[in-house]
Amino acid sequence: MPTSTVGRSQVTTTEPTIRVVHSAPPTRRRPHPGLPAVVGMVVFALIAFPLIVVGGSAYFVSRTAAVVDTTQTDAIVVLGAAQFDGRPSPVLEARLAHAADLYRQGVAPRIITVGGKQSGDRFTEAGAGRDWLVDQGISQRDVYAVGEGDNTVTSMVNVANLAQQNGWTSITLDSDPAHMARSQAIANRLGFDAYPNPTQSGDGSQVTQDYLARETVAYVAFEVFEQWDVPRIIE
Repeated sequence: MPTSTVGRSQVTTTEPTIRVVHSAPPTRRRPHPGLPAVVGMVVFALIAFPLIVVGGSAYFVSRTAAVVDTTQTDAIVVLGAAQFDGRPSPVLEARLAHAADLYRQGVAPRIITVGGKQSGDRFTEAGAGRDWLVDQGISQRDVYAVGEGDNTVTSMVNVANLAQQNGWTSITLDSDPAHMARSQAIANRLGFDAYPNPTQSGDGSQVTQDYLARETVAYVAFEVFEQWDVPRIIE
């Protein structure tokens, strides 16, 4: 602290202290995304969500197609396919042969064939299937033909009605691999304990891209729209 003398008096002087103040930079507010950005996000969500649903469903249908479950059940259900004047088509014959093998292996003590007939036909798919199985040596008393139904849902509803009358609650589903996911979803909705065991050879047993795409669309349609009209029959 310097001092100075004026005459006989002593004067003390003080140097000014310099203070450095660091001020925070002003906060910048993020601009609002605005209507175009919001619309863009909504459009992206509308496009992405269906793709995710369809992609996930396709993966599920493909995974289910590879499942072969040999759990013992009350009945093997052979889902319908075309017949030609009482003779099963190659696809239906592959399913019937698979059902006969499962029956002989003891997977279930009975077989249920399903499927109606087209206009002008003399035979139902279920009846043609039953006759084929009996011709192959399956006991007639162990084969049940459910000849009402023109699609998987209506056929399975009629199977459930038969099962409910007889106290059957579990079934083995016998169809093409790509058809398994939707068939099992329908059966579960009806109240069945349903186990997939698809054909492993013959017509229909190949999971082609076209077949997978069709069944994926059908599976999504059932889960989103159709299942609400399917009654629970098996308790």
